[in-house]
Amino acid sequence: MVTSSTALSPQTESKMRLLIVEDDRESADYLVKAFREVGHIADLAGDGEEGLALAETGDYDVLVIDRMLPKRDGLSIIGTLRGKGNHTPALILSALGQVDDRIKGLRAGGDDYLPKPYSFAELLARVEVLSRRKGGPSEDTTYRVGDLELDRLSHRVVRGTAEITLQPREFRLLEYLMKHAGQVVTRTMLLENVWDYHFDPQTNVIDVHISRLRSKIDKGYDRPLLHTIRGAGYMVRDGIR
Repeated sequence: MVTSSTALSPQTESKMRLLIVEDDRESADYLVKAFREVGHIADLAGDGEEGLALAETGDYDVLVIDRMLPKRDGLSIIGTLRGKGNHTPALILSALGQVDDRIKGLRAGGDDYLPKPYSFAELLARVEVLSRRKGGPSEDTTYRVGDLELDRLSHRVVRGTAEITLQPREFRLLEYLMKHAGQVVTRTMLLENVWDYHFDPQTNVIDVHISRLRSKIDKGYDRPLLHTIRGAGYMVRDGIR
């Protein structure tokens, strides 16, 4: 369920206290060990009832909760906590990765949703973001650049009045680019965050997907939004040619 990535350097964020609620012992032990190795404190609960009890009594920065658990499911844990005024950021892990599953998880009170299998590097980055945002507003569910709009919950992409149909990988690619709008996104960043694994950075898989994406969001429009930054990477930005 958890895939390894490149070696992680010691964490630079402040130390976090995490609760991991996961019934798969192998995955749970791996996560606890990995979080501790990068300098965080990680407690473990093996079922939903234990997870809820610890979450209610412990002062955690982030909860990492598997969706399908014995005794009480992950969404029930989050819903109960939210009903009692506990707004500790919660990241849901699940083998259920369809759009409707993610929407249900987020609407149940989850702050992020990561389908299995996933890389620990991505999980760590998401948890750090949630920790920094603790007590603040939820992450934006809609990204806008010029007249292009992407809805993360419904997976709907619209430019102007025209709805654009994207394949799952194209959607993830555009989502990542729009999340970093105005910034150069390197090929390595795309491989690690959109494809979730590492391989030859000279592969043309990125070029193929960028070309397909550009044809869908820019073709027929006077003002292009997806740009190739020669020698650096790619950028989604309004107002440049």
